[in-house]
Amino acid sequence: MNLYNYLIAPFAEFEFMRYALASVLFLAFSGAPVGVFLTMRRMSLVGDALGHAVLPGAAVGYMIGGLSLPAMSLGGFIAGMLMALLAGLVSRFTTLKEDANFAAFYLTCLAIGVILVSTNGSNIDLLHLLFGSVLAVDLPALRLVAASASVTVLTLAVIYRPLVLESIDPLFLKAVNGKGGLWHLLFLVLVVMNLVAGFQALGTLMSVGLMMLPAITARLWVKNLGGLMLLAVCFALLCGTAGLLFSYYVEIPSGPAIILFCGGLYLFSVIFGWESGVVLRWLRRGKHHQYQEPV
Repeated sequence: MNLYNYLIAPFAEFEFMRYALASVLFLAFSGAPVGVFLTMRRMSLVGDALGHAVLPGAAVGYMIGGLSLPAMSLGGFIAGMLMALLAGLVSRFTTLKEDANFAAFYLTCLAIGVILVSTNGSNIDLLHLLFGSVLAVDLPALRLVAASASVTVLTLAVIYRPLVLESIDPLFLKAVNGKGGLWHLLFLVLVVMNLVAGFQALGTLMSVGLMMLPAITARLWVKNLGGLMLLAVCFALLCGTAGLLFSYYVEIPSGPAIILFCGGLYLFSVIFGWESGVVLRWLRRGKHHQYQEPV
């Protein structure tokens, strides 16, 4: 068999594979840049917390409308935004930091979501919400992902400069009356929107993986922000396509397969990354010590 049969034929022959590939493409283009900003703002685990917070809202939507995409998506978006706002309010009126409140809320939300689905559905429904199925993405789900990706890319293009400034030096932005709180809130809306778009394909537990792992991995190769965003998108596309093909041939769930490839690329980059890889840092340190030796 040639490379066409291995790499192209599954997408050419099966419509569900083409839908899955398109959803991965949209999620890569929108989620990876958001993940870069999350890592730059030291909010990596906040993305994971918001991903868990989507679950109870999706569960309520499931209880009302069954496996209805609009109901579950709207419920997930409302739950995610509600948790983000509550965490911010508690941080403002108490001595607890925002990340601590996110941890408390996301654990509570996860427990509530699992209880709601378990008492009103089956184990299969719970697994669908937690882990999703990118191979089961239909045309309405693909339209939701495409719309979310379009809104995310356009919004990031509009708020790019103030968001970068608010991420690097929020005190300066506040001093010049730059409305830092507004950009922070808009950014959280984008995070929740991408998590809601991704949970149908990857599940609430896995949707944050395609957002965060490529962004974290890219940081091990380049430093500048533009390169980070471009490389993160490329890594997400590569891992998404490889994960789809691997799940197709081995017959395993596609969501975990995609995240597994993201994790494998991250481990490879930790060792061989051009910017912060262990091997390259060791070689640079050895060369530095060689130059320091007395003649």
